[in-house]
Amino acid sequence: MAYDTNNVFAKILRGEIPAHKVLEDDDVLVFMDVMPQAPGHTLVVPKAAARNILDADPASLAKLLPVVQKIAGAVKSAFAADGVSIFQYNEAAGGQSVFHLHIHVVPRHTGVPMKPHSGKMEDPAVLAQNAEKIRAALAGG
Repeated sequence: MAYDTNNVFAKILRGEIPAHKVLEDDDVLVFMDVMPQAPGHTLVVPKAAARNILDADPASLAKLLPVVQKIAGAVKSAFAADGVSIFQYNEAAGGQSVFHLHIHVVPRHTGVPMKPHSGKMEDPAVLAQNAEKIRAALAGG
């Protein structure tokens, strides 16, 4: 299928929909998932148009994964997590619901299950606080 330029992440990248941004460079945008499965659930999104990993430009992927690694460390630190789950889904049958390549970074605590991706949006103030925690961890604080 063709890339849909009106998917929600494309709209976020164009600034048409607000997001709680954590980090942005020329190639990647990192922002808070509005339906987090745990506090600190973050999305790492390439700016290049790609439905998923199956049609992504390898050069874009090469820029994406170092940011995922950096965010995983910051999220783990910011939320005093025991570990981090990293998810990437491809096509509807693979669990993908937004058809722009994105990687989920979710801090995990031993014995605490992830919440379902339920459709219930988190309080924007909480998302803003969580984004600030991750930015502080990225800055070494």
